[in-house]
Amino acid sequence: MKEEINVSWTEDMAFETELNGHKLIIDADENVGGHDKGPRPKPLMLLSLAGCTGMDVISILKKMRVDVDSFNVKVEGELTEEHPKHYHKMHTIYEFTGKNLPLDKIEKAVNLSQERYCGVSATYRKAMELTSEIKIIEK
Repeated sequence: MKEEINVSWTEDMAFETELNGHKLIIDADENVGGHDKGPRPKPLMLLSLAGCTGMDVISILKKMRVDVDSFNVKVEGELTEEHPKHYHKMHTIYEFTGKNLPLDKIEKAVNLSQERYCGVSATYRKAMELTSEIKIIEK
């Protein structure tokens, strides 16, 4: 299976694309010639990991009949100092809020996402160190 994306330069450092039927603009900061019309490309990598694993975890927990009141995924990325600057480490924090949440099922859902289902995790793992933690907030 092959996927393709096309970005079109609009002006200065801004590019526009349509992704899954949604318009998306990426741009640079004003101090490097952009106009801050959209996010920067590298942080979208953090978003890709958070979204991919988050969707997996929620889907798996629903199948396990685990109801959470809220769920949040944070991804912290560490960039290298030298050029080309790239992420050499990402840390994912899974935050669950609810009452009497079963830690064993939550850990299983997170592990299944990271090791089996999330294609973003699988790709990134080949390029950098990935770590994670689970936080449960009892209601």
